[in-house]
Amino acid sequence: MPQTERSGCPINLTLEQLGDRWSLIVIRDVMFGNRRSFGDLLSLSDEGIASNILSDRLKRLTAAGLLSRRPDPAHRQKYIYSLTEPSIQLVPLLVQMGAWGRRHTPVSYELSVRAELLEKGGPALWSAFMSELRHLHLGARRPARSVFADLQAAYEKAVARQARSRQ
Repeated sequence: MPQTERSGCPINLTLEQLGDRWSLIVIRDVMFGNRRSFGDLLSLSDEGIASNILSDRLKRLTAAGLLSRRPDPAHRQKYIYSLTEPSIQLVPLLVQMGAWGRRHTPVSYELSVRAELLEKGGPALWSAFMSELRHLHLGARRPARSVFADLQAAYEKAVARQARSRQ
């Protein structure tokens, strides 16, 4: 079989799977927004992903083993997407990307509050979050602490604060 990658460099190979404009955004939305269906990923996208692009990325991420899909029991023609272990292991990378973005780009407060909490929480918090993602997506045992709930509460508080400041 001919080689399709530019090189065997691990950074190159990672970028070939994740380096396009949308793949990490889709993983982010499944991971941090718990958006599990095509409809939720499409309609709740802050960046306004087009349906054809979303469809393509879901196919690519599933083929690459970064997402899995199963039929939605509520609707035969729809699917539920889940993170796989390799995508759950992207948490430290996404935390570092969020930290870099907070330092070097003009982020919004409400969309950066989760990144700030994860950065300040360090590897112990990342590990706890990854354990919770394994519960939510892979059926592992439920951890005692819900990092997801903490991150969501901080986001909702930031949204409310921004709304009050605009009034």
